[in-house]
Amino acid sequence: MSDEVQPGFVRVRLDLSYDGTEFSGWAKQAGGRRTVQGEIEDALRTVTRSGETYELTVAGRTDAGVHARGQVAHVDLPREVWAEHRAKLLKRLAGRLSKDVRVWALREAPGGFNARFSAVWRRYAYRVTDNPGGVDPLLRGHVLWHDWPLDVDAMNEAAGRLLGEHDFAAYCKRREGATTIRTLQELSLVRGDDGIVTATVRADAFCHNMVRSLIGALLFVGDGHRGPEWPGKVLAAGVRDSAVHVVRPHGLTLEEVGYPADELLAARNREARNRRTLPGAGCC
Repeated sequence: MSDEVQPGFVRVRLDLSYDGTEFSGWAKQAGGRRTVQGEIEDALRTVTRSGETYELTVAGRTDAGVHARGQVAHVDLPREVWAEHRAKLLKRLAGRLSKDVRVWALREAPGGFNARFSAVWRRYAYRVTDNPGGVDPLLRGHVLWHDWPLDVDAMNEAAGRLLGEHDFAAYCKRREGATTIRTLQELSLVRGDDGIVTATVRADAFCHNMVRSLIGALLFVGDGHRGPEWPGKVLAAGVRDSAVHVVRPHGLTLEEVGYPADELLAARNREARNRRTLPGAGCC
């Protein structure tokens, strides 16, 4: 698959954020459900007075209810449309979009850039509180309440055993033809002065439900229902464990997407499209 932009078009990078509470996820869906992709594409079509919809490609598709602070997407626009509207496009989008989604930057992307395949990592944060009184009402849409006291040290001990390249099938919802091999680069938890525990999860990519399943397993360790060795044993078993709960989406936020230097974009695109296997794994 080539990342060459069609003649007469320019690839534009968008940096954006959204509150996922009222969205049925990122990707457009049938049936008229409200999605982030649909909202932005509609706004772009309107403010550029275009007769067609220009499709967005995103760094990471988020599920219903998941938020994003540092999402990245790209769109290929006709060069004349970009030239005519680029100076005022950001402000016009701000006036057209609903207040729960914002585009913060629009710029011509370097050659070979692909919002999805060029990314070398995605960083998420999951926020949870074990305050016996519940969640601050002003944060209720972004913080999960766990009604058992949490041992963050035990959770970090368990998290350390999950780092590296593994087949995360035990923590993913399988999709036909998709690999579940990922490199988990960071998984750490910190309790803030406000008592909220923030889990930072960074990987080259994530399979479906991976972050929320990992957090579900760590919460079981934190509240004493399982020992710190348990999440690693589940990972090694390679099959879904009924004790691993997929936590609710509202505590999850995509915080940042990382990209390589411009001269490395093409190589990264090719690498990201290769189906991965673990060392020693059979091919068939």
